Amino acid sequence: MNISHQVLEDDQDTADFHRFSHGLYIGGQWRQSADGREIQVVDPSTEAVIAAVPDATIEDAAAAVEAAAKAADGWRTTAPRKRSEILRRCFELMTQRSETLATLISLENGKALRDARGEIAYAAEFFRWNAEEAVRITGEFGIAPSGTNRIVVDYEPIGICVLVTPWNFPAAMATRKIAPALAAGCTVILKPASETPLTAYALAALYQEAGVPPGVVNVLTTSNPGPVTAAMLADPRVRKLSFTGSTGVGRVLLAEAAKHVVSCSMELGGNAPFLVFDDADLDAAVDGAMVAKMRNAGEACTAANRIYVQSGVYDAFGESLARRMSALKIGAGTDAATECGPMITRKAVDKIGRLVNDAVARGARVLCGGKAGSGMGYYYPPTVLCDVPAEAEMAHEEIFGPVAPISRFETEADVIARANDTEYGLAAYIYTRDLARGMRVASKIEAGMIALNRGLMSDPAAPFGGVKQSGLGREGGQHHGIAEFMEAKYLAISI
Repeated sequence: MNISHQVLEDDQDTADFHRFSHGLYIGGQWRQSADGREIQVVDPSTEAVIAAVPDATIEDAAAAVEAAAKAADGWRTTAPRKRSEILRRCFELMTQRSETLATLISLENGKALRDARGEIAYAAEFFRWNAEEAVRITGEFGIAPSGTNRIVVDYEPIGICVLVTPWNFPAAMATRKIAPALAAGCTVILKPASETPLTAYALAALYQEAGVPPGVVNVLTTSNPGPVTAAMLADPRVRKLSFTGSTGVGRVLLAEAAKHVVSCSMELGGNAPFLVFDDADLDAAVDGAMVAKMRNAGEACTAANRIYVQSGVYDAFGESLARRMSALKIGAGTDAATECGPMITRKAVDKIGRLVNDAVARGARVLCGGKAGSGMGYYYPPTVLCDVPAEAEMAHEEIFGPVAPISRFETEADVIARANDTEYGLAAYIYTRDLARGMRVASKIEAGMIALNRGLMSDPAAPFGGVKQSGLGREGGQHHGIAEFMEAKYLAISI
């Protein structure tokens, strides 16, 4: 794996980029793939190949499961305090090297450096939070209603976990799974997205330095994810699948896991509504929309995908949002001045263009942006559309880009019905000065997470996840995240 890019030359931690340049990370060792093949990594800002990583085979996947199995007993019997200290050390190392890691994310993902810095801080926090929770895993004790026996419930590690993560948050989506799994006492195999593997390998080296024993965390990249993941799920020693990605792929993985009765956690697609009522603080609502829409250039499952604005503030909101969006600086993710970086691939740009063109053909008006530029790099400009009709494709499909579609609404009942008119139910946003209305509307919105007068909801201390086709289970929170990686064992003890 070779990495070369001008942005790295003057970085004091440049050496850290080369510490993970040894191949797949299996059993605490770096190795090439069984057949020697590699995956090229492209900088979305320039379309230049910046690295090559091993392309894992089914044989490599089997080796990763074997390594996780060998380490399983030692890790599950490690004292909770010891596990906690190792997780805390992971947090400290990520914090110390945050700038290096953020630059790496911007390089392979294209996201603006400011967003990458925020991601590293968020990703590291999962280690600190779960370090604190690792020593608080308790059981239950009671007396059976009959009075004949005691009921003792113990919580044990579920076993080997396969973790599949997406490209849009290459650090945070990994640590949000790895940290609670390790706190619970599980060993894991991480399969990161082939578009953004470098961050996963950099973090693997960091875990090793923090004291995570060999085999507890294994990392493999592959261009053949279906068969490789299926092979791991078919191994009876694998007892958990945690996946973040599209609903379509999630359905396929659920079916595969069902063949072997493997426990699943699924964080899937979103189609988040963003509701602005006439009585909202307009400036705050626009500020919130900029965060909810443009965090990670819109490449987020929680991104505001449908913006509904009540008639009284409709025109003012659209004009203000368009001014803010059109002023954003577009450029390479590694440029500190960039506010909107490129999309992940050319295919992503083409999809955004298709959705915008469809909306315009159906009557939507372009307030800013609306057309991809020419030249190198996968860029699409920040775009605001107004009068987007309900039948537009983007009202039913994730845009996953810097496009804000605005539609008008008149009544509370109307906007609730429109907000719920989707198969997804991950996130939603509500802006109103009337707290009673905010709570009332929130209770009727079908979503796992709702931000009231906020443009950001994610927090390691809160349960993350959705309803309907947006997934199963929760990540993060006081006990939800760790509980996904544990099994309850009941003992009946005679009195």
